[in-house]
Amino acid sequence: MADLKSYATVTASYWGFTITDGALRMLVLLHFNSLGYKPLDLAFLFLLYEAMGIVTNFLGGWVGARFGLRSTLFSGLLIQIFALIMLAMMPSTLTLGLSVIYVMSSQALSGIAKDLTKMSSKSAVKLVVPQDNSGLLFKWVSILTGSKNALKGVGFFVGGYLLYLVGFNGALYGMAGALSIVLALSAVNLKTDLGKAKKKIQKKDLFSKTPEVNYLSAARIFLFASRDVWFVVGVPVFLASVAGWDFDQVGGFMAIWVIGYGIVQAGVPKLLHRTRSSKKAASGAVIWGVVLAVTPAVIAFGLYSFEDQTSAQAFWGLGAVAFLILGLVIFGVVFAINSALHSYLIVAFSDSEKVSLTIGFYYMANAVGRLLGTLLSGLVYQYYGLIACLITSSLMVLLAVLLTLPLGHLGKQSEERSAGSGNSG
Repeated sequence: MADLKSYATVTASYWGFTITDGALRMLVLLHFNSLGYKPLDLAFLFLLYEAMGIVTNFLGGWVGARFGLRSTLFSGLLIQIFALIMLAMMPSTLTLGLSVIYVMSSQALSGIAKDLTKMSSKSAVKLVVPQDNSGLLFKWVSILTGSKNALKGVGFFVGGYLLYLVGFNGALYGMAGALSIVLALSAVNLKTDLGKAKKKIQKKDLFSKTPEVNYLSAARIFLFASRDVWFVVGVPVFLASVAGWDFDQVGGFMAIWVIGYGIVQAGVPKLLHRTRSSKKAASGAVIWGVVLAVTPAVIAFGLYSFEDQTSAQAFWGLGAVAFLILGLVIFGVVFAINSALHSYLIVAFSDSEKVSLTIGFYYMANAVGRLLGTLLSGLVYQYYGLIACLITSSLMVLLAVLLTLPLGHLGKQSEERSAGSGNSG
């Protein structure tokens, strides 16, 4: 029987953290935008946030397997509390250059905290769901991941509202206090040995040894780079500087997009109710990946047609913007399905004894993809524009699809290995 108490505790902790994570990003964007930071400057504030995820996921998986997921989950919550307080205490006398370094340092800590918490939560699901129930595993992974994304969008709204209501420092201290309560409740309810490996973890265990995990991790890099190449800088700057949207309108759209994406992701098991095995999920990832690759290409072609058929003014007008928004909504739905399938596959491919190592390795690849997408978003948009960002996104998805092609065969082998292991016991 599934350990519902542990799952509920992990999920609640993850939810609490995620709201503060989304709120913090919006607070930083709104506050430092009001201080005169340019959009590309704002993007650079988050580079260390993404970069630290690479190291955190790599080493965090080993820490989780060595000391248990309770330690990594609580470490993530504690570091986030410290990062919030650190940012609230930023001296007002700092020069622009020093303030950027200070904020980047704080965001680096938040990046560490985010990935420790996420790795812990995703790993815990594997441990609390019965190993012979792949349907329930798919459902719970999708609910956890989808709800996280929806609540991150809620966090965008929370951040903006708190900034208006109590100011930048008040919002940060308030979130630190709320997260302290989450930490205290989690400490009472979560088992101390959750995820702790019974065997000694060797250095070689830090690197994945199964082909399916390696292929899936490589695909994850390009999947998330395909989103962030337009999401981080391209579309927000386009809507603000070209379409003439106010910053709160831009933030509101991005929040709604993330919330909708999360809702769809949580509902994927019902949408794909026949996906009950890793082999079928792998086939689904290829099919939906092709659909996803086509979507930004169609958006780019449509925007180019607006520009080609009419004047530049008409291209930047309501027709083109409406077409862009509709296309991004479709992209969000298809991307959510792809992400849910990938999230299920990595958990299904993981060995329960060393699940945190596999999840950590996988989300290290995820962090590489976000970092790559963030860098390309600024560079491609600055030199070539939004259409180029969308074309780059399409190419990134195609690379992800190519890397998922072997997963159907490998997934079948993984299931046979698991079945053989279970019979031998």
